[in-house]
Order: sequence, then structure tokens, then C-alpha cells
Amino acid sequence: MSLSRRSLLTVAAFGAATLALPAAAQAVDLRIGWQPIVEPSRVPQADGAYETATGATITWNRFEGGADVIAAIASSSIDIGYVGSSPLTVAVSQGLPIETIFVVGNIAEAEALAVKGITDPAELVGKTIATPFVSTAHYSLLTALAHWNIDPASLQIVNLRPPEIVAAWERGDIDGAYVWDPVLTQIKTTGGTVLADSAAVAEWGGPTFDAWIVRKEFAEQHPEIVQAFVTVTADAYAAYLANPAAWDAASAEAGKIAELSGAKVEDVPALLKGYVFPSREQQASADFLGGGTAAAIAATAKFLVAQGSIPAALDDYSPYVTTRFFAQ
Repeated sequence: MSLSRRSLLTVAAFGAATLALPAAAQAVDLRIGWQPIVEPSRVPQADGAYETATGATITWNRFEGGADVIAAIASSSIDIGYVGSSPLTVAVSQGLPIETIFVVGNIAEAEALAVKGITDPAELVGKTIATPFVSTAHYSLLTALAHWNIDPASLQIVNLRPPEIVAAWERGDIDGAYVWDPVLTQIKTTGGTVLADSAAVAEWGGPTFDAWIVRKEFAEQHPEIVQAFVTVTADAYAAYLANPAAWDAASAEAGKIAELSGAKVEDVPALLKGYVFPSREQQASADFLGGGTAAAIAATAKFLVAQGSIPAALDDYSPYVTTRFFAQ
């Protein structure tokens, strides 16, 4: 049986449309670099809410420190990452094309210098203290030493990731560590005492914070996916801030956070209080993404230049911070 020209065109058009469907329906690949830190976005991560909202095929890449996240961003291995203010500052001071899209919170008791057999800062001289280099903890340790007028060269500061810190502490290889939860809590429950925490360091002029960042290229190509990511994250924080008491040790939220972070579920409520989380409304305000975050990065850069950690600071850090994903 022969086909008319019209029938042939119809079949050809149908075939072309059919071949085009898989490409049109193919989900965007989104690679997220996360850290096992106790904070509200662990809940939507566990629930698969990010996959639902973004419609993307998400690969979750776990990292143990912000420096590793920055390296992955720089190599285009991930698109969105969780970092602290110190590695963020180092990265943008070197011109890495990224944007800060969400401020997780100001770090308070969630990071601290925990030590054994040391009761006075002067006793740190000659001791071995571990911290992940180019992290908020490292920055806070240097700030604390400066506050105490202690030369960092007078003690041995070793570069260890959180899991390595636990092992070194248990072996007795180190006298203390400046690190974050849940490792910090492990140290405190096995003989460690806090000499200073990041709430005190902030009062001494060294505030620190955690944030979500995105590669600028990815944000330009897929703004709707970044928008969905930010919305899901903001919803999780709003749920916590609306009723922190509901996220007790018996709650589903605490269980999900514990499972992903490795923290003990009974510790989760207290660990969540180790941060000062900004509300959705505060994110775009002058205190955070609307100005304060860039100013905090600039202050961190000034300190890092003085320490010799980076060669120079930028005149303006606002291009590396955006409020557009909170625009109504």
C-alpha cells in the first residue's frame, strides 16, 4: 500500500517529535556538594524534596570540609556547594566565579576549640592542635590566638579533616582541636573541654558563617533550578524556626538529621542551637545577602591577608553575593 505525500509528512513529523521527546524530557544533572553538619536542610535532603522541586537528577557528593568543596566547584565537579565563610573568602578573593545564594547561619557554639589538660590559653604553646585548614574553624583558631597574643608558630597546628581529628584524638596524638559538630561533641564527651567557641571569637572580631554557593555558569543556565533549591532550603529553615522545640530527639526531623550527619539523635536539638539561623525574610536584608554577607567576607579577607593566607583582598565582594533568588 502506498502512502500519500501528506501521510508521509505526517509520519515524518510524528517520528521527529518522538525522537525529540527524550531530549526534551531529560532532567538536568545537578551535583550538590554537602557536608555532614547538623542543620535543617538535612531533612529535605533525606526526604528527596530537592529532587521533587527541581526536577533535576541530583548527585549528592559528601565532603568533610569547605576547602574540598571549593576545589570541586573550581574543577566544575559540582554545581552547588556548602561552605564556611573562610574557604568562601579564599575562593572569591582569587576570582572563582561563584555566588553566595543562601546564608545557613552565623556559627556560635557549633564550632569550638576543645582541649585536654589545658585550662589557660598560654598553655597552648608547644601543644599540638588540629583543625581543617582553610575552614571557618581554622580562621577562628587563628583569630583566637591573635586575641590571646599567641604566635601560631609557637604551637603545632596540624591539618586534619573531622574524621581524622576523631582518630587522632582517640590515639592521643593531639592535645586539642578547633572543629565543628558532631565531631566537636564527640571530643567533648571523651574528655575534651572548650577553651573558646565561635560565639566568643565573633565578639573578638572574627564572626563566621556557613553558606550555600553556586557556580555562576550553572545559575545563569538554570536559574529555575537554583530558585527551587533555595526555596526548599528556606522552607526547611522556616519549619525549624517556627517551632524549634518540635525538633526534639523523638521527632522525625531529628532522626533524619542524625542519620545523614552521623550525630547521635539525642544530641541533635542542642547541636541545632549551635547556629544563629536567619529567617527567610532576613536572607535578603542588609544584615545578610543584601550587604552584611559581603562585608563579612571583606573583613575575613583583611584578616587572611594579614595572616599571609591570601595575597590580597578585593575592593568589593558584592558580585559574589546575590539576593535574586529571594526576590518576590
